[in-house]
Amino acid sequence: MSEQALEVSELNFSYGKKQVLYDLTFQIEKGQCAFLLGPNGAGKSTLFSLITRLYDQDKNNIKLAGFDIKTQPLKALARLGVVFQQTTLDLDLSVKQNLLYHAALQGISPKKAKVLIQQQLEQLDMFERQNEVVRQLNGGHRRRVEIARALMHQPKLLLLDEPTVGLDIASRESIVKHVHQLCEHTGLAVLWATHLMDEVLDKDKIIMIHQGKIRAEGSRDDLMQQTSTELLSEAFFSLTNSRGE
Repeated sequence: MSEQALEVSELNFSYGKKQVLYDLTFQIEKGQCAFLLGPNGAGKSTLFSLITRLYDQDKNNIKLAGFDIKTQPLKALARLGVVFQQTTLDLDLSVKQNLLYHAALQGISPKKAKVLIQQQLEQLDMFERQNEVVRQLNGGHRRRVEIARALMHQPKLLLLDEPTVGLDIASRESIVKHVHQLCEHTGLAVLWATHLMDEVLDKDKIIMIHQGKIRAEGSRDDLMQQTSTELLSEAFFSLTNSRGE
């Protein structure tokens, strides 16, 4: 099995005549938490749509855990978990019912699903809430359920599309801590799109994207050193010229 959870090579993409991604090349290793930073319109959503195959690309530019998403889509996407920015839970079902439904879609037997559901919910301190209707949960708890759902089939890569937007500080900190623990203890790789730079830890990888191009890649210290700045936010503004946008 490849040690690279995600490999993107010379990826270009256009909407008709308008090119929006230019030769994107980067890798995310097993157990690595990588943050995708960039202003609105930088190309983050397009990149996520290509990785999840909501959009198709012309060439074989993306591999998930060693499997090409164009020529081996079933094997590749089976290694992928996704938490979208907008909730996709059924609000009128219970936590457990949502997870059982997702497990069935993944071909997981009911017996195994119950074990996996308990494991995921216990890790997120949500097991006692398994029979509650999702509509009754607050935003932070709904996000925990979505993370549990995304991890049910034990993916190699987890995509997080601004999962903490609108959450209170305690909920944000809990999710950030849990995701980093998963990377450290299970080898899960994460690609996390966010505008909240305080979620990035010193050990994390940053991929700075602007106008469809990668402007910088490395740790927080790497980016600050490259731009002669003292804060990640200052490095962001320097690399994207987006102050005040």
